[in-house]
Amino acid sequence: MTAVAKVLIHVSQFPEKVRRDLLESLRTRHVNHKFHYDSVKQTQKWLALHQKYSPSRNNADCRAIYEKGFKAAAAQIKAKSVHVIGLGCGGGQKDTQLLKLLKARGWEIFYTPCDVSTAMVLVTRQTALAVLPGKNCFPLVCDLATADDLPEVFDNLVGSARCADRTPQRGVPTFAIRLVTFFGMIPNFEPQIILPKLASLIRKNDFLLFSANLAPGKNYAAGMKKILPQYDNPLTRDWLMTFLLDLGVGRNDGELRFEIEDDRANGLKRIVAGFHFTRRCRIKVANKVFAFKVGETIRLFFSYRYTPERVRQVLARYGLEVCDQWITSSKEEGVFLVRRSGVSGERR
Repeated sequence: MTAVAKVLIHVSQFPEKVRRDLLESLRTRHVNHKFHYDSVKQTQKWLALHQKYSPSRNNADCRAIYEKGFKAAAAQIKAKSVHVIGLGCGGGQKDTQLLKLLKARGWEIFYTPCDVSTAMVLVTRQTALAVLPGKNCFPLVCDLATADDLPEVFDNLVGSARCADRTPQRGVPTFAIRLVTFFGMIPNFEPQIILPKLASLIRKNDFLLFSANLAPGKNYAAGMKKILPQYDNPLTRDWLMTFLLDLGVGRNDGELRFEIEDDRANGLKRIVAGFHFTRRCRIKVANKVFAFKVGETIRLFFSYRYTPERVRQVLARYGLEVCDQWITSSKEEGVFLVRRSGVSGERR
């Protein structure tokens, strides 16, 4: 095993950009979610939280919908060269399961684990190396919300690797089909921010495979109330509070509350975690001082809850359509196979 790992850092995660984003988070009182994965400590807390509460790790029904999604995506792909791009790769377990399936078909596989956290990308890389060689793995650290050149970045990664291995042949494509995964991430982005990014990555023959947390039942509001307690637990509180504690805020300086919020512009609802200050507090970052008064709130986190119908409606606004979906029996999680609108293909 090599003693070094090559990890690419996108300019969106260069130190000066991260500093500006942190200052903006404190100025607007809306914390960029990436700052909950910024340190090794936060990464380890998130992984522990995921291990305990993630349905895909603890529920056979949920694992089954991912397995069905993986098989359906593989069946739709006609090329023999596939570039799997794991956006928000987390610990990499789901992506690695997908890579194993593709490898079993004898295809040429490239993999880019992509996350805002360097620690998370390294964890995923290590997991994926059990399936594919290091030369076909391109770990990338970037901020999906602000990176505007990812289609070109991904093209260059695979293009350079393929040219290094062989001389291009007449009639053989120099590109690989993209299979973009986006598991557990779409709830934590504003739709108008992330969906144009995803749409820009999906070419005519590419696919997007993503999961969404859902509000169960026919009554959207009632479904939101039902799942609200799932967010309010000690591990989640500890993970979210790490951001403020590391900046010098005390646990007794306020109260962390979880509430339901309407996003009328998108026709969606989301769970919001906000820290409500009960004491005056000052945070100093790089000679900038941010004062918080009693009664002020800083939003630490939000998570949209969709329904299958709302998933289709929101995607359609950005030229994407669902070609298949798998929903758990609890109706609380779904996996969706997506491609560009108007592209003919097999429907299941």
